[in-house]
This record gives sequence, structure tokens and C-alpha cells, in this order.
Amino acid sequence: MDRAAFDALPRLAHADTDWPRARRSTYLVHQSFRYEYPSPICDLRQRLQVIPPRRHGDQRTLGWGLEVSRESRRRVGEDEFGNTVVCVEVDSVETDIGFDAWSVLERRADARRCWLPGNDAWTLATPLTTADAALADAAEEVACAGAGGLALGERVCDWVYRHMVYRHDVTSIHTTAARAYELGAGVCQDYAHIALALCRRAGLPARYVSGHLLGEGGTHAWIEVMLADVDRPSRWHAVALDPTHNRRAGLTYLTVATGRDYRDVAPTSGSYWAPVCGLLSVRKQAALVAVSYRDE
Repeated sequence: MDRAAFDALPRLAHADTDWPRARRSTYLVHQSFRYEYPSPICDLRQRLQVIPPRRHGDQRTLGWGLEVSRESRRRVGEDEFGNTVVCVEVDSVETDIGFDAWSVLERRADARRCWLPGNDAWTLATPLTTADAALADAAEEVACAGAGGLALGERVCDWVYRHMVYRHDVTSIHTTAARAYELGAGVCQDYAHIALALCRRAGLPARYVSGHLLGEGGTHAWIEVMLADVDRPSRWHAVALDPTHNRRAGLTYLTVATGRDYRDVAPTSGSYWAPVCGLLSVRKQAALVAVSYRDE
């Protein structure tokens, strides 16, 4: 997509939208990453997961673009979970390099249910989502009422919401679900990891979702619980739940990537040769640009 066309799209006030009546909505997402280095580096290999997949449930990508501030080579592909991955190679960087990614997305409230093949990856604990004794006890308590499927997922989200306090600067991207639960505080990533630990311990497949929530400046994280088809248990459909806000994730949520936990969906990663560390600065924007209603 041409950058000028992207910049020309209108921005609407999402807070004024009658979301229960919304049938189709269009959004733009802009993410800017800038690395600064105290001395030159070479052989930069950057991996970016900042472009949403072509399709994700009722969401589809209408167009996207990526600008790199230095001469570079790039490859675009998909990882094992269907996420869009852009690999950028740069021979040398003197002082700084920037990556500007933008995309235009559409969501439809009237879309047909999307079925996916079952995946054991959503049932297994990871280093970030392994349940310790405390989380195992919590999972048992959450599941003791006999609820399963979506009802169990909603009980998990309610449990996490009631037992955690949203607080910055007490956890990092390396904090495990067990540690965050012990602290009783964290950010959306921690809420999602704890919810995943509880779901998987209770036997409910679930996956991590990284994306954007309209009205919030940075990225957001939530989960999707995977529900089996009654007639064909080998196929599942996903229902998005947000434990940070204790609600279903509706049309104001925009998915960028899904995985077993945060490590599968990190927006930037890579390597370079130099005896110095870089400083990363990030700017992100998600905005509504069009909406149509059911009775139009």
C-alpha cells in the first residue's frame, strides 16, 4: 500500500461509535521502531512481527507497507502459527535505523464462524505459562464448578481479573505466569500468561494474542480459547477473551500475531555484530477510519 494513501485515510472517534450495531469496520495501524547505537554496527538481521496476517477470524488485512530508513534486503513469510514475519538484513548502520510499518484492516461482525484444525500447541505449558503449585490450585478451584468450554474460559478471565492489580514496572517480558501471580500485579502480558496457565492446566486449549486495542497507545495482549466442534472435534474455533478487562474481545481489538506465549509474537528481535547495545524507541497508533451499521 502506498504511504500517501495510508496517510490520507480519515481518523474517526471510536468512542462515538455504536459498536453493538456495527456490521463492518475499517482500521489503520501504524508502528514505528527506531534503534540508536553509540557506535557503528554491522550485519544486522532484524525479525519483525508487526504486520497482521492476511486473515484472522473475521479480520482481514486490506493492505500494508514497511519502510526501512537504511538500504536493506527483506523477506516476507509466515511462521508455524500463520503469523506474517518480515526479515530485514542491513550490512551496516552508523548511528540509527528506523522501521515504519502500517496496515489497513477490516473486521466484520456478521462473518461466518472460522474453523481451524486442532493444534496441540495450545494445550501445552511453556516456560512462561507453566503452572506452579499456586496456579495449579487456582486452576482446580476455577474448574471445580464443572464449567467447560467458553464458560470455563470466562471463569478463568474473571479469576485473573479479580486476583491481579494492573501495575507497570513490576514485571518484564521475561516474567513467568507463576511469578506474576505471586506478585499479584502486572500488565496485560502477565494477565494473558496467567490466564493461559489456568486454561491449559484445566484442560482448555488457549493461545496468546498480541495486537491493539482502540483507545490505548501501545500494544495489548489477550487470549483466545479454542472450542471444539461438537460434530467434528478435530476442528476448533477461537473465542477472544481479555482478562485485563474481564470481557470478550470485540470489534475494538485488532490482532497482529498469535502464539503459545509472548516469545512467539515478539514484535522485534534479531542480531548484529558490535560490542555495544542499542536503544529502542517505539511509537504506535491504531485508529478507526470507517464503520457501517446493520440497518444501513
